[in-house]
Amino acid sequence: MKNSFRVPQLLLRITLGVGFLTPVFDRLGFLGPFGGRNIEWGNWENFINYTGTLMPFLDRPAVNIMGGIATFAEATIGILLIVGFKTRQMAIGSCLLTLAFATSMSIFIGIKAPINFATFPFSAASLLLATIPVYAWSIDALSTRGAQSHAAL
Repeated sequence: MKNSFRVPQLLLRITLGVGFLTPVFDRLGFLGPFGGRNIEWGNWENFINYTGTLMPFLDRPAVNIMGGIATFAEATIGILLIVGFKTRQMAIGSCLLTLAFATSMSIFIGIKAPINFATFPFSAASLLLATIPVYAWSIDALSTRGAQSHAAL
């Protein structure tokens, strides 16, 4: 029996991608206002306040910049994982980013925070995705096939 990663890698890519995009939508207020069911931040200001608790050594303008960088990185990684573009690099970036979040949460809030946000399993799942040899149903697979077609000519 052949061991196939086709479906598991797709599900992992989608799950991780959505896992990055959902908090971005939350902090931008797209999922509802703060205090709503399953809403963590509900707006940018609440997100930046939370970011400040993870980086108490920074002043408010620097926290705003770091929050913007984190949001851009999460949105980019999320989208590219879903479509399967530069999947291995995005998976490694995902692993490192969530590990950084987990470390900061552990230090400045306590170990329960990264456990509640599932940052450790998220980081490990990202690392696992980075080790999968082929990403079926992805832009990576299409570009590999295209490169192989051109090489055969």
